[in-house]
Amino acid sequence: MNRKWLPILIVSAFFLGSCTLAPEYTRPAAPVPSDWPTGAAYKDTRAAADVPKGPELKWREFFTDERLQRVIETALNNNRDLRLAALHVEKVRALYGIQRAELFPAVGAAGGMAKERVPADLSSTGKSRISEKDSVSLGITSWEIDFFGRIRSLKDQALEEYLATEQAHRGAQIMLVSAVANAYLTLAADRENLDLVTSTLETQQTTYALIQRLFDVGFATELDLRRAQTQVEAARSYVARYTQLTAQDQNALNLLAGSTVPEDLLPVTLSSVTPPTEISPGLSSEMLLNRPDILQAEHRLRGAYAFMGAARAAFFPRISLTTSVGTASAELSGLFSTGSATWNFIPQITMPIFDARTWAALRVSKAERKIVLTQYERAIQEAFREVADALAVRGTVDQQISAQQSLVDAVAETYRLSNMRYEKGIDSYLSVLDAQRSLYGARQGLISLRLAKLASHVRLYTVLGGGE
Repeated sequence: MNRKWLPILIVSAFFLGSCTLAPEYTRPAAPVPSDWPTGAAYKDTRAAADVPKGPELKWREFFTDERLQRVIETALNNNRDLRLAALHVEKVRALYGIQRAELFPAVGAAGGMAKERVPADLSSTGKSRISEKDSVSLGITSWEIDFFGRIRSLKDQALEEYLATEQAHRGAQIMLVSAVANAYLTLAADRENLDLVTSTLETQQTTYALIQRLFDVGFATELDLRRAQTQVEAARSYVARYTQLTAQDQNALNLLAGSTVPEDLLPVTLSSVTPPTEISPGLSSEMLLNRPDILQAEHRLRGAYAFMGAARAAFFPRISLTTSVGTASAELSGLFSTGSATWNFIPQITMPIFDARTWAALRVSKAERKIVLTQYERAIQEAFREVADALAVRGTVDQQISAQQSLVDAVAETYRLSNMRYEKGIDSYLSVLDAQRSLYGARQGLISLRLAKLASHVRLYTVLGGGE
C-alpha cells in the first residue's frame, strides 16, 4: 500500500463518521397552561408588564440592601456547597473531554531494540548466531472509525451531561443567594421579635411593680398580683426563646456565608432592611423553560436521545484501524539509512451476529428516554406550581398586612382603655391581661406577615430562575 493514501484514508474515515443513529430531538410540549393562574388570590400580571422579570435582573439589582449584598457576595465566594457544585462541573467537563477524544486517533511513538542468540541446533545455517533488531515507529493503535456514530453519540451524551451539570451549578448559585437572603430576613424578624418581647417584659415589670405597691397598701388583690406576675414570667420566657432563635439564625447565616458575618453587616430589625426590587412573572409561563432545573432536565433528555443512538449503533459493524510507519535495521547505525523504512496497515471489522446484550441495551435506552422525559415534564409542572404559589402569596399578603395593622391599632386602643378602667377601679385586671396578650400576639403576627411579604419577593425571584 502506498503511504501517501494513508492520510487521505484517515481524513475520509473521520468525515464519514459524522452521522449518528440517534433519533431527532424535538422539545416536548410543556404540560402546563400557557398563562398564569387568575382569580381573587392573584394580581393581574398584565398590569405589571413594565416591571422587570426575574431572569432579567442580576441578584445585585434585585437585592438593593447594601449590607445584604455584601453578605451574599461573601457566600458566593466561600460557601462550600457551591464550591462542590463548581468542582463537579469541572470534573464532568474533563469526562466530556475524555469521551470526545475517542473520536480522534491516538498517535504514539515507539522505539525498541531486540538482541537474541540462536543456538546451532536451532539455526538454519547449523551455526550459532546472534541477531539484533533496532526499530523506531510512529503509529495509530486500534482506532475505531465511527462510521455509524456510536462514539459520536456517546460524546453527545457526555456533552449533555456536562451542560446539565453547568445548569445544576447555576441553580445551586441561585438557591444559595435566596437561602442567604431568607436567613438574613429571618434574623432581622427574630431580632425585631426580640425587641418586642424585651419591651413587653419591661412594660410587664413596670405593671407588676405598680400592682405590688397597690397590693402592699391594700388597693389590689393577690389574684391581680399573681396575674401580673404570670405575665412577667411569660415575657421572660419569650425573651430567652428569641435570644436563642437570633443566635441560631446568626449561626445559620454564618454557615451559608462560609465565614463569620461581621456584626456591622447584620440587620438590626426587619424595618432596617431595604426591600427587594419588585419583579413580574411575565405574561406567559414559557419563561419557565429557562429555569436552571428545567434546562438541566432538558439536557439530560437530549442525552437520553444520544444514548439511544449509541445503542442502535451497537447493531452495526465496528471498524478499527491499526497502522504505523517507521524504520528498522539490524544495526543501530543503520536505523535511519536508505531502505530501512517500514510500515504496516491492519484494518479490522467486527460484525455482531447475535448478542442478547445489544437488544437489552436498546430496551434500556428506550426506557431511559421515557423516564427522563417524565422527569422533564414533572420539573415543568413543579415549577409552574411554585410560581403560582408565590404569586398567590404576593397577591394577598398586602391585604393581610393591612388587616393585621388595623388589628394592632384596635387592640392597642383596647389595651389603653382597659388599663385606664383598671386604674380607676371600674374594671378588673383580667381585662387588662387579655388586652396585653392580644396586643402582643397581634404585633408578633404583624412582624410575621412583613417577613412573609419580603420572603415572597425572594421566593418569586428564585422560582422564576432569577439572574445570577
